[in-house]
Amino acid sequence: MVLDPLRWLDDELAALDAAGLRRRLTQRGGSQRAEAIELGGRQLVNFGSNDYLGLAAEGPRQAIVQTIEQVGWGSGASPLVTGRGTVHAALEQALARFEGTESALLFTSGYAANLGTIAALAGRGDAVYLDAKNHASIIDGCRLSRARLEVYPHGDLVFLQKRLARRRDYRRRLIVTDTVFSMDGDLAPLADLAEMAERYEAMLMVDEAHATGVFGPSGRGVCELLEVERGVHVRVGTLSKALGSMGGFVAGSAPLIDWLANRARSYVFSTAPPEAMAAYALETLRTVVDEPARRTVLLQRAAKLRAELQRQGWNTGRSASQIVPVILGDAQRTMNLARTLQERGLFVPGIRPPSVPKGECLLRISLSYRHSEEAVQRLLDAMAEAVPSAI
Repeated sequence: MVLDPLRWLDDELAALDAAGLRRRLTQRGGSQRAEAIELGGRQLVNFGSNDYLGLAAEGPRQAIVQTIEQVGWGSGASPLVTGRGTVHAALEQALARFEGTESALLFTSGYAANLGTIAALAGRGDAVYLDAKNHASIIDGCRLSRARLEVYPHGDLVFLQKRLARRRDYRRRLIVTDTVFSMDGDLAPLADLAEMAERYEAMLMVDEAHATGVFGPSGRGVCELLEVERGVHVRVGTLSKALGSMGGFVAGSAPLIDWLANRARSYVFSTAPPEAMAAYALETLRTVVDEPARRTVLLQRAAKLRAELQRQGWNTGRSASQIVPVILGDAQRTMNLARTLQERGLFVPGIRPPSVPKGECLLRISLSYRHSEEAVQRLLDAMAEAVPSAI
């Protein structure tokens, strides 16, 4: 009898079930809209998307069609071989202008941008200092770099400063942080981080994934909002959230981008994304610049939602963004509330380990410019009925 080398999977999946941690694949029908999403054959108001400005479904489809007619879909090769096209280059130039930097570089995803950039900037003999609640792509990039990892508790600047002051014999040092933390919705203390980076001669890299298009007078992100752009050496962003497209990018000095094009493995060894993707992002980037009211309305609505949830007795943590967590702690309790809301026609995802640490399970409410006041009120009414003491 031949034993199945994967027989252990059944037991492990059963353990996930028992702990309330097993995820199951779902299928979305139709487009990705805040107003309505079809999941499992049901129409729900969608509070689970990162489509913050409502551009994923309502954006410039004609730009995609025209680009496909001109150059087709697939890029066919790495950007360094034959994959980088005219539209890719145009988007990189537009992103550099938008960010106010010398240059920018496109990646297949924000995950790939973080992975490749961190490993290209730090390695053996270096140190990377990272917030404990950074996105998984940052954590994985730090691990792959083989640099010494110095993880500081979330937002704990005293801890970070002690670590920076303790050792000065590293070849290079890199501080890396999200600007808007993807689960808690709070903002990184960038002014303090920039000051520490200057004092200890460290590079400062930030991921503006959830901030690009949403924060700052021009929509560049939290760096612009807090006026620390000059103190940030490496800026990562995504095209798949507020810009409604796909892919990621890095913006910075010309030497930085030249180095990444030569040494970021996730760039060098990946087929370039479709030019049609870049064409779509070019148009939505113009929307970010031309329609600042979208982010203004979004953030005002988020502030009102947080205040009302807190009045009802819910714990929204330190959220200061369009990401509003309802922190519940227990996985089963979290998923029970998510199911209750779904029965009311509202999709609000429950977040469990490994996306958050054990004991920090939460509902993650993602607001979009496309959410009406009526839709937000429906959510508030449903939350009021499911008072914290009743779940």
